Amino acid sequence: QVQLVESGGGLVQAGGSLRLSCAASGRTFSNYHMGWFRQAPGKEREFVARINYIDSSTDYADSVKGRFAISRDNAKNMLYLQMNSLKPEDTAVYYCAAGRTYLYTPRDSDFGSWGQGTQVTVSS
Repeated sequence: QVQLVESGGGLVQAGGSLRLSCAASGRTFSNYHMGWFRQAPGKEREFVARINYIDSSTDYADSVKGRFAISRDNAKNMLYLQMNSLKPEDTAVYYCAAGRTYLYTPRDSDFGSWGQGTQVTVSS
């Protein structure tokens, strides 16, 4: 298990950019698949992006593809989510997650460790 803390959320204008960070504890960060999820008011938590620890391959939800970019810095135990061309629909609490499973289709249950979340609000 790994401990995660998100930061970087805030209020931005539509069309703007924001970078979220996730700090991980321990020496085993590089051995975990990492992902970002989000939950908007009244909606289910949804997958945003993930990155494989073995080959650094990535996957994105269709709603953010081309606008968001996930990356990791194993030397610093950090995970990032660069968000560009933000839309009001992106407003949500964003969660960093770590897991041991990386199947064809991402699922919440693939990730066993979760951060507390950081609020992102996009105004229009």
